[in-house]
Amino acid sequence: MINSDTEANTDLFLALTPEAVLQAVEAGGVRCKPVCCPLNSFENRVYLMETEEDRRIVSKFYRPRRWSREQILEEHQFLADLAAEDVPVCPTLPFPDGETLKQINGVLYCLFEARGGRAPDELTDADVERMGMLVARMHNVAVARPALHRLHLTPETYVWDDLGWLEEHDTLPAPVAGRYLDAATYIAEIAAEYLEGVETHRIHGDWHLGNLLLRDGVFHVLDFDDMLVGPAVQDLWLALPGRDDHTRRQRECFLEGYERFRGFDRSTLRLIEPLRGMRMIHYASWLARRWHDPIFPRTWPHFGTDEYWEEETGALEDLVIYIRGARGEGPVEPPEPALTNKDYFFDWEGD
Repeated sequence: MINSDTEANTDLFLALTPEAVLQAVEAGGVRCKPVCCPLNSFENRVYLMETEEDRRIVSKFYRPRRWSREQILEEHQFLADLAAEDVPVCPTLPFPDGETLKQINGVLYCLFEARGGRAPDELTDADVERMGMLVARMHNVAVARPALHRLHLTPETYVWDDLGWLEEHDTLPAPVAGRYLDAATYIAEIAAEYLEGVETHRIHGDWHLGNLLLRDGVFHVLDFDDMLVGPAVQDLWLALPGRDDHTRRQRECFLEGYERFRGFDRSTLRLIEPLRGMRMIHYASWLARRWHDPIFPRTWPHFGTDEYWEEETGALEDLVIYIRGARGEGPVEPPEPALTNKDYFFDWEGD
């Protein structure tokens, strides 16, 4: 059985062996064959399984102390609301007693139907327009119900809390600490200014191409683990994060599709760059908070070095220059930062 005598054990999933996974799912009332294949996930633990009725399912074990039970149930509720309106998502599978969330020895877990498909490599303008329609349909459902427990996408949760943690744990090297904090502070202040009065509601929060599945010509939305309450524009810029002319044109295609189903406040497009900075800060903090998990040093060996923090600080400072230029407070915008998908997306598998 899963043994979580210490806090570290549950956080690191040290006792979550294939046998323990099978025991947990069967304890929830679902009889399984001895099949338990781990799937890619850094934050949680996810396994492909097979029931005795030959049904392929996915079990998800949530990292302890990240989300509360109430927050996770709001994720499940959002998925159920979307599925009820025929938005192509993968809702949770209820256990035989009707519940969607179980717990064993301190670890919360749920089940999903296993679905095949592939993440789209590149998007045509027509694909992007379809994606805009899909996001609009999702947001139409999102506004119908509040999420009382999920995080709100604000400078407090995505900058100040993270900076506080980094400072408390003496994470930033002294040579760059002041510069990093100055740049992050500016980004947080601009974000707070731009978010004033902006409509917020349930959003996916992590809408990048790695969380889209293309199957039989239909996009399916995956992984609502980072579901937030925030502005609609967050689910636009993450799918199209560039600054080049091609991206700007495709954003127009996205908005053309979106506005067929739902109005979009185009003044919120100015939030893209502050939101970009907030995600960079939150991402760095996430890596630092999880560094005790052995999978993180193996996956990001460059993280935490002086060179890493110099690069991160320079990228934030370039972003500040870009924002100031857009606001008419500075001269020329800096060159496009040499960032990859992994700089923005926690669960991106490729470059």
